[in-house]
Amino acid sequence: MHTVAVLALDRVIPFDLSAPIDAFGWARLPDGREAYRVRVCSDREEVNAGSFTIRAQYGLDALAEADTIILPGVEDPPDPLPPGVTEALRAAAADGTRIASVCVGAFLFAATGLLDGLRATTHWIAAPDLAARYPRVTVDPNVLYVDNGQFLTSAGAAAALDMCLHMIRTDHGSAVAAHAARMSVMPLEREGGQAQFIVHDRPPAPSGATFEPLLNWLEDNCDKDLTLEDIAGRAGMSTRTLNRRFREQTGTTPLQWLHRARVRRAQYLLETTSHPVERIAAQAGFGSPTAFRERFRRVVGTSPQGYRKAFRSGSV
Repeated sequence: MHTVAVLALDRVIPFDLSAPIDAFGWARLPDGREAYRVRVCSDREEVNAGSFTIRAQYGLDALAEADTIILPGVEDPPDPLPPGVTEALRAAAADGTRIASVCVGAFLFAATGLLDGLRATTHWIAAPDLAARYPRVTVDPNVLYVDNGQFLTSAGAAAALDMCLHMIRTDHGSAVAAHAARMSVMPLEREGGQAQFIVHDRPPAPSGATFEPLLNWLEDNCDKDLTLEDIAGRAGMSTRTLNRRFREQTGTTPLQWLHRARVRRAQYLLETTSHPVERIAAQAGFGSPTAFRERFRRVVGTSPQGYRKAFRSGSV
């Protein structure tokens, strides 16, 4: 039987802990036998899980016996890791053990050095911090999970279920994975490359920014066919000066800001109306439905219809 060790460190996030336990716990072989033996391991007997405390039955030595190790996220991930954890994980990796992280568990994974030179993901809101703290890791915030073969990382805890089902399918085939998905009330078809559906809220203007009135005007007029010259005229400066000062204050160019404003408006319309894509393309200021679809997929990571299906209110 395949052994899965879920490593619970202090201040573990409860859902990050329960998601892999549930997914692997529901897996059954065609003859009804359990497909996995799931063990909760820790560097201590009692683990703080926020609203409750859990007692781990296994210590770090159990990691050496596991076929798969799962690293759930913890609040304020430590670096370095608690004594013995890095050594146990690196030893398991050297023996060929599969290791996967859930959400911000990627910080624990990265702290071991095992992700150096590899592509990884985490919850999109934590991705910039992960990239800054571990520059040797290539962080992709736009996918549900990344499978590097021996090492896997997932986005939020819900995406961890997708990753676990992917591992179950790899180990035992689609039928076993489909059963685990049904028992977990999860779709089996979500692939790792699917976007995390990041909602691109308007970034705040930096403190002391002088362009805030211009940014408000761009938001209000993003449906119009604006050129850089139009924006520069509104700002009362040359295009060269506008580009330079705009980038200094916002980190991007006026036209890139305009494109993002159009995508944000399209997201709102997809969520709150039943308008066809062609109408939304015009309302959001895109030159054509084709240009809209291409830009939307590039920024959000999925098609307008896919986004609408995931986020449209049932009352619309």
